[in-house]
Amino acid sequence: MGEDLTQIKQDTMMFFDGHPEVYPIYESFENRLLYMYPQTRIKVQKTQITFFNRHVFACVSFMRPKKRSELPVSYFVLTLGLSYPLESERAAAKTEPYPGRWTTHIVISAASDLDPELFDWVKQAYGFAECK
Repeated sequence: MGEDLTQIKQDTMMFFDGHPEVYPIYESFENRLLYMYPQTRIKVQKTQITFFNRHVFACVSFMRPKKRSELPVSYFVLTLGLSYPLESERAAAKTEPYPGRWTTHIVISAASDLDPELFDWVKQAYGFAECK
């Protein structure tokens, strides 16, 4: 198990290789998420980091959900799977890939973005994925 964690850490650092300025923010996000849900599994892929329980409930990527001019210089995107469209100015984009499942993209660019409101949405996404 320790080897798996070491590999995930190495893969994550490589994932953030071109974006080192937001890695500490991601690390804070991941630490808090794993504190809340220690059974969460993580898969680091080429284009995203996926978090899942029974199903995927969140992803981190560097996608561009808005025009470049509307985005901060340094950021990552947190994508959550929810049962409803998130009505918030923080939702950079949202889609309904199939009935009853909404994918919401939230731009994270500062430690202050990791607030109770964000983690409440993470909690809802976690619960939604667990119950599917």
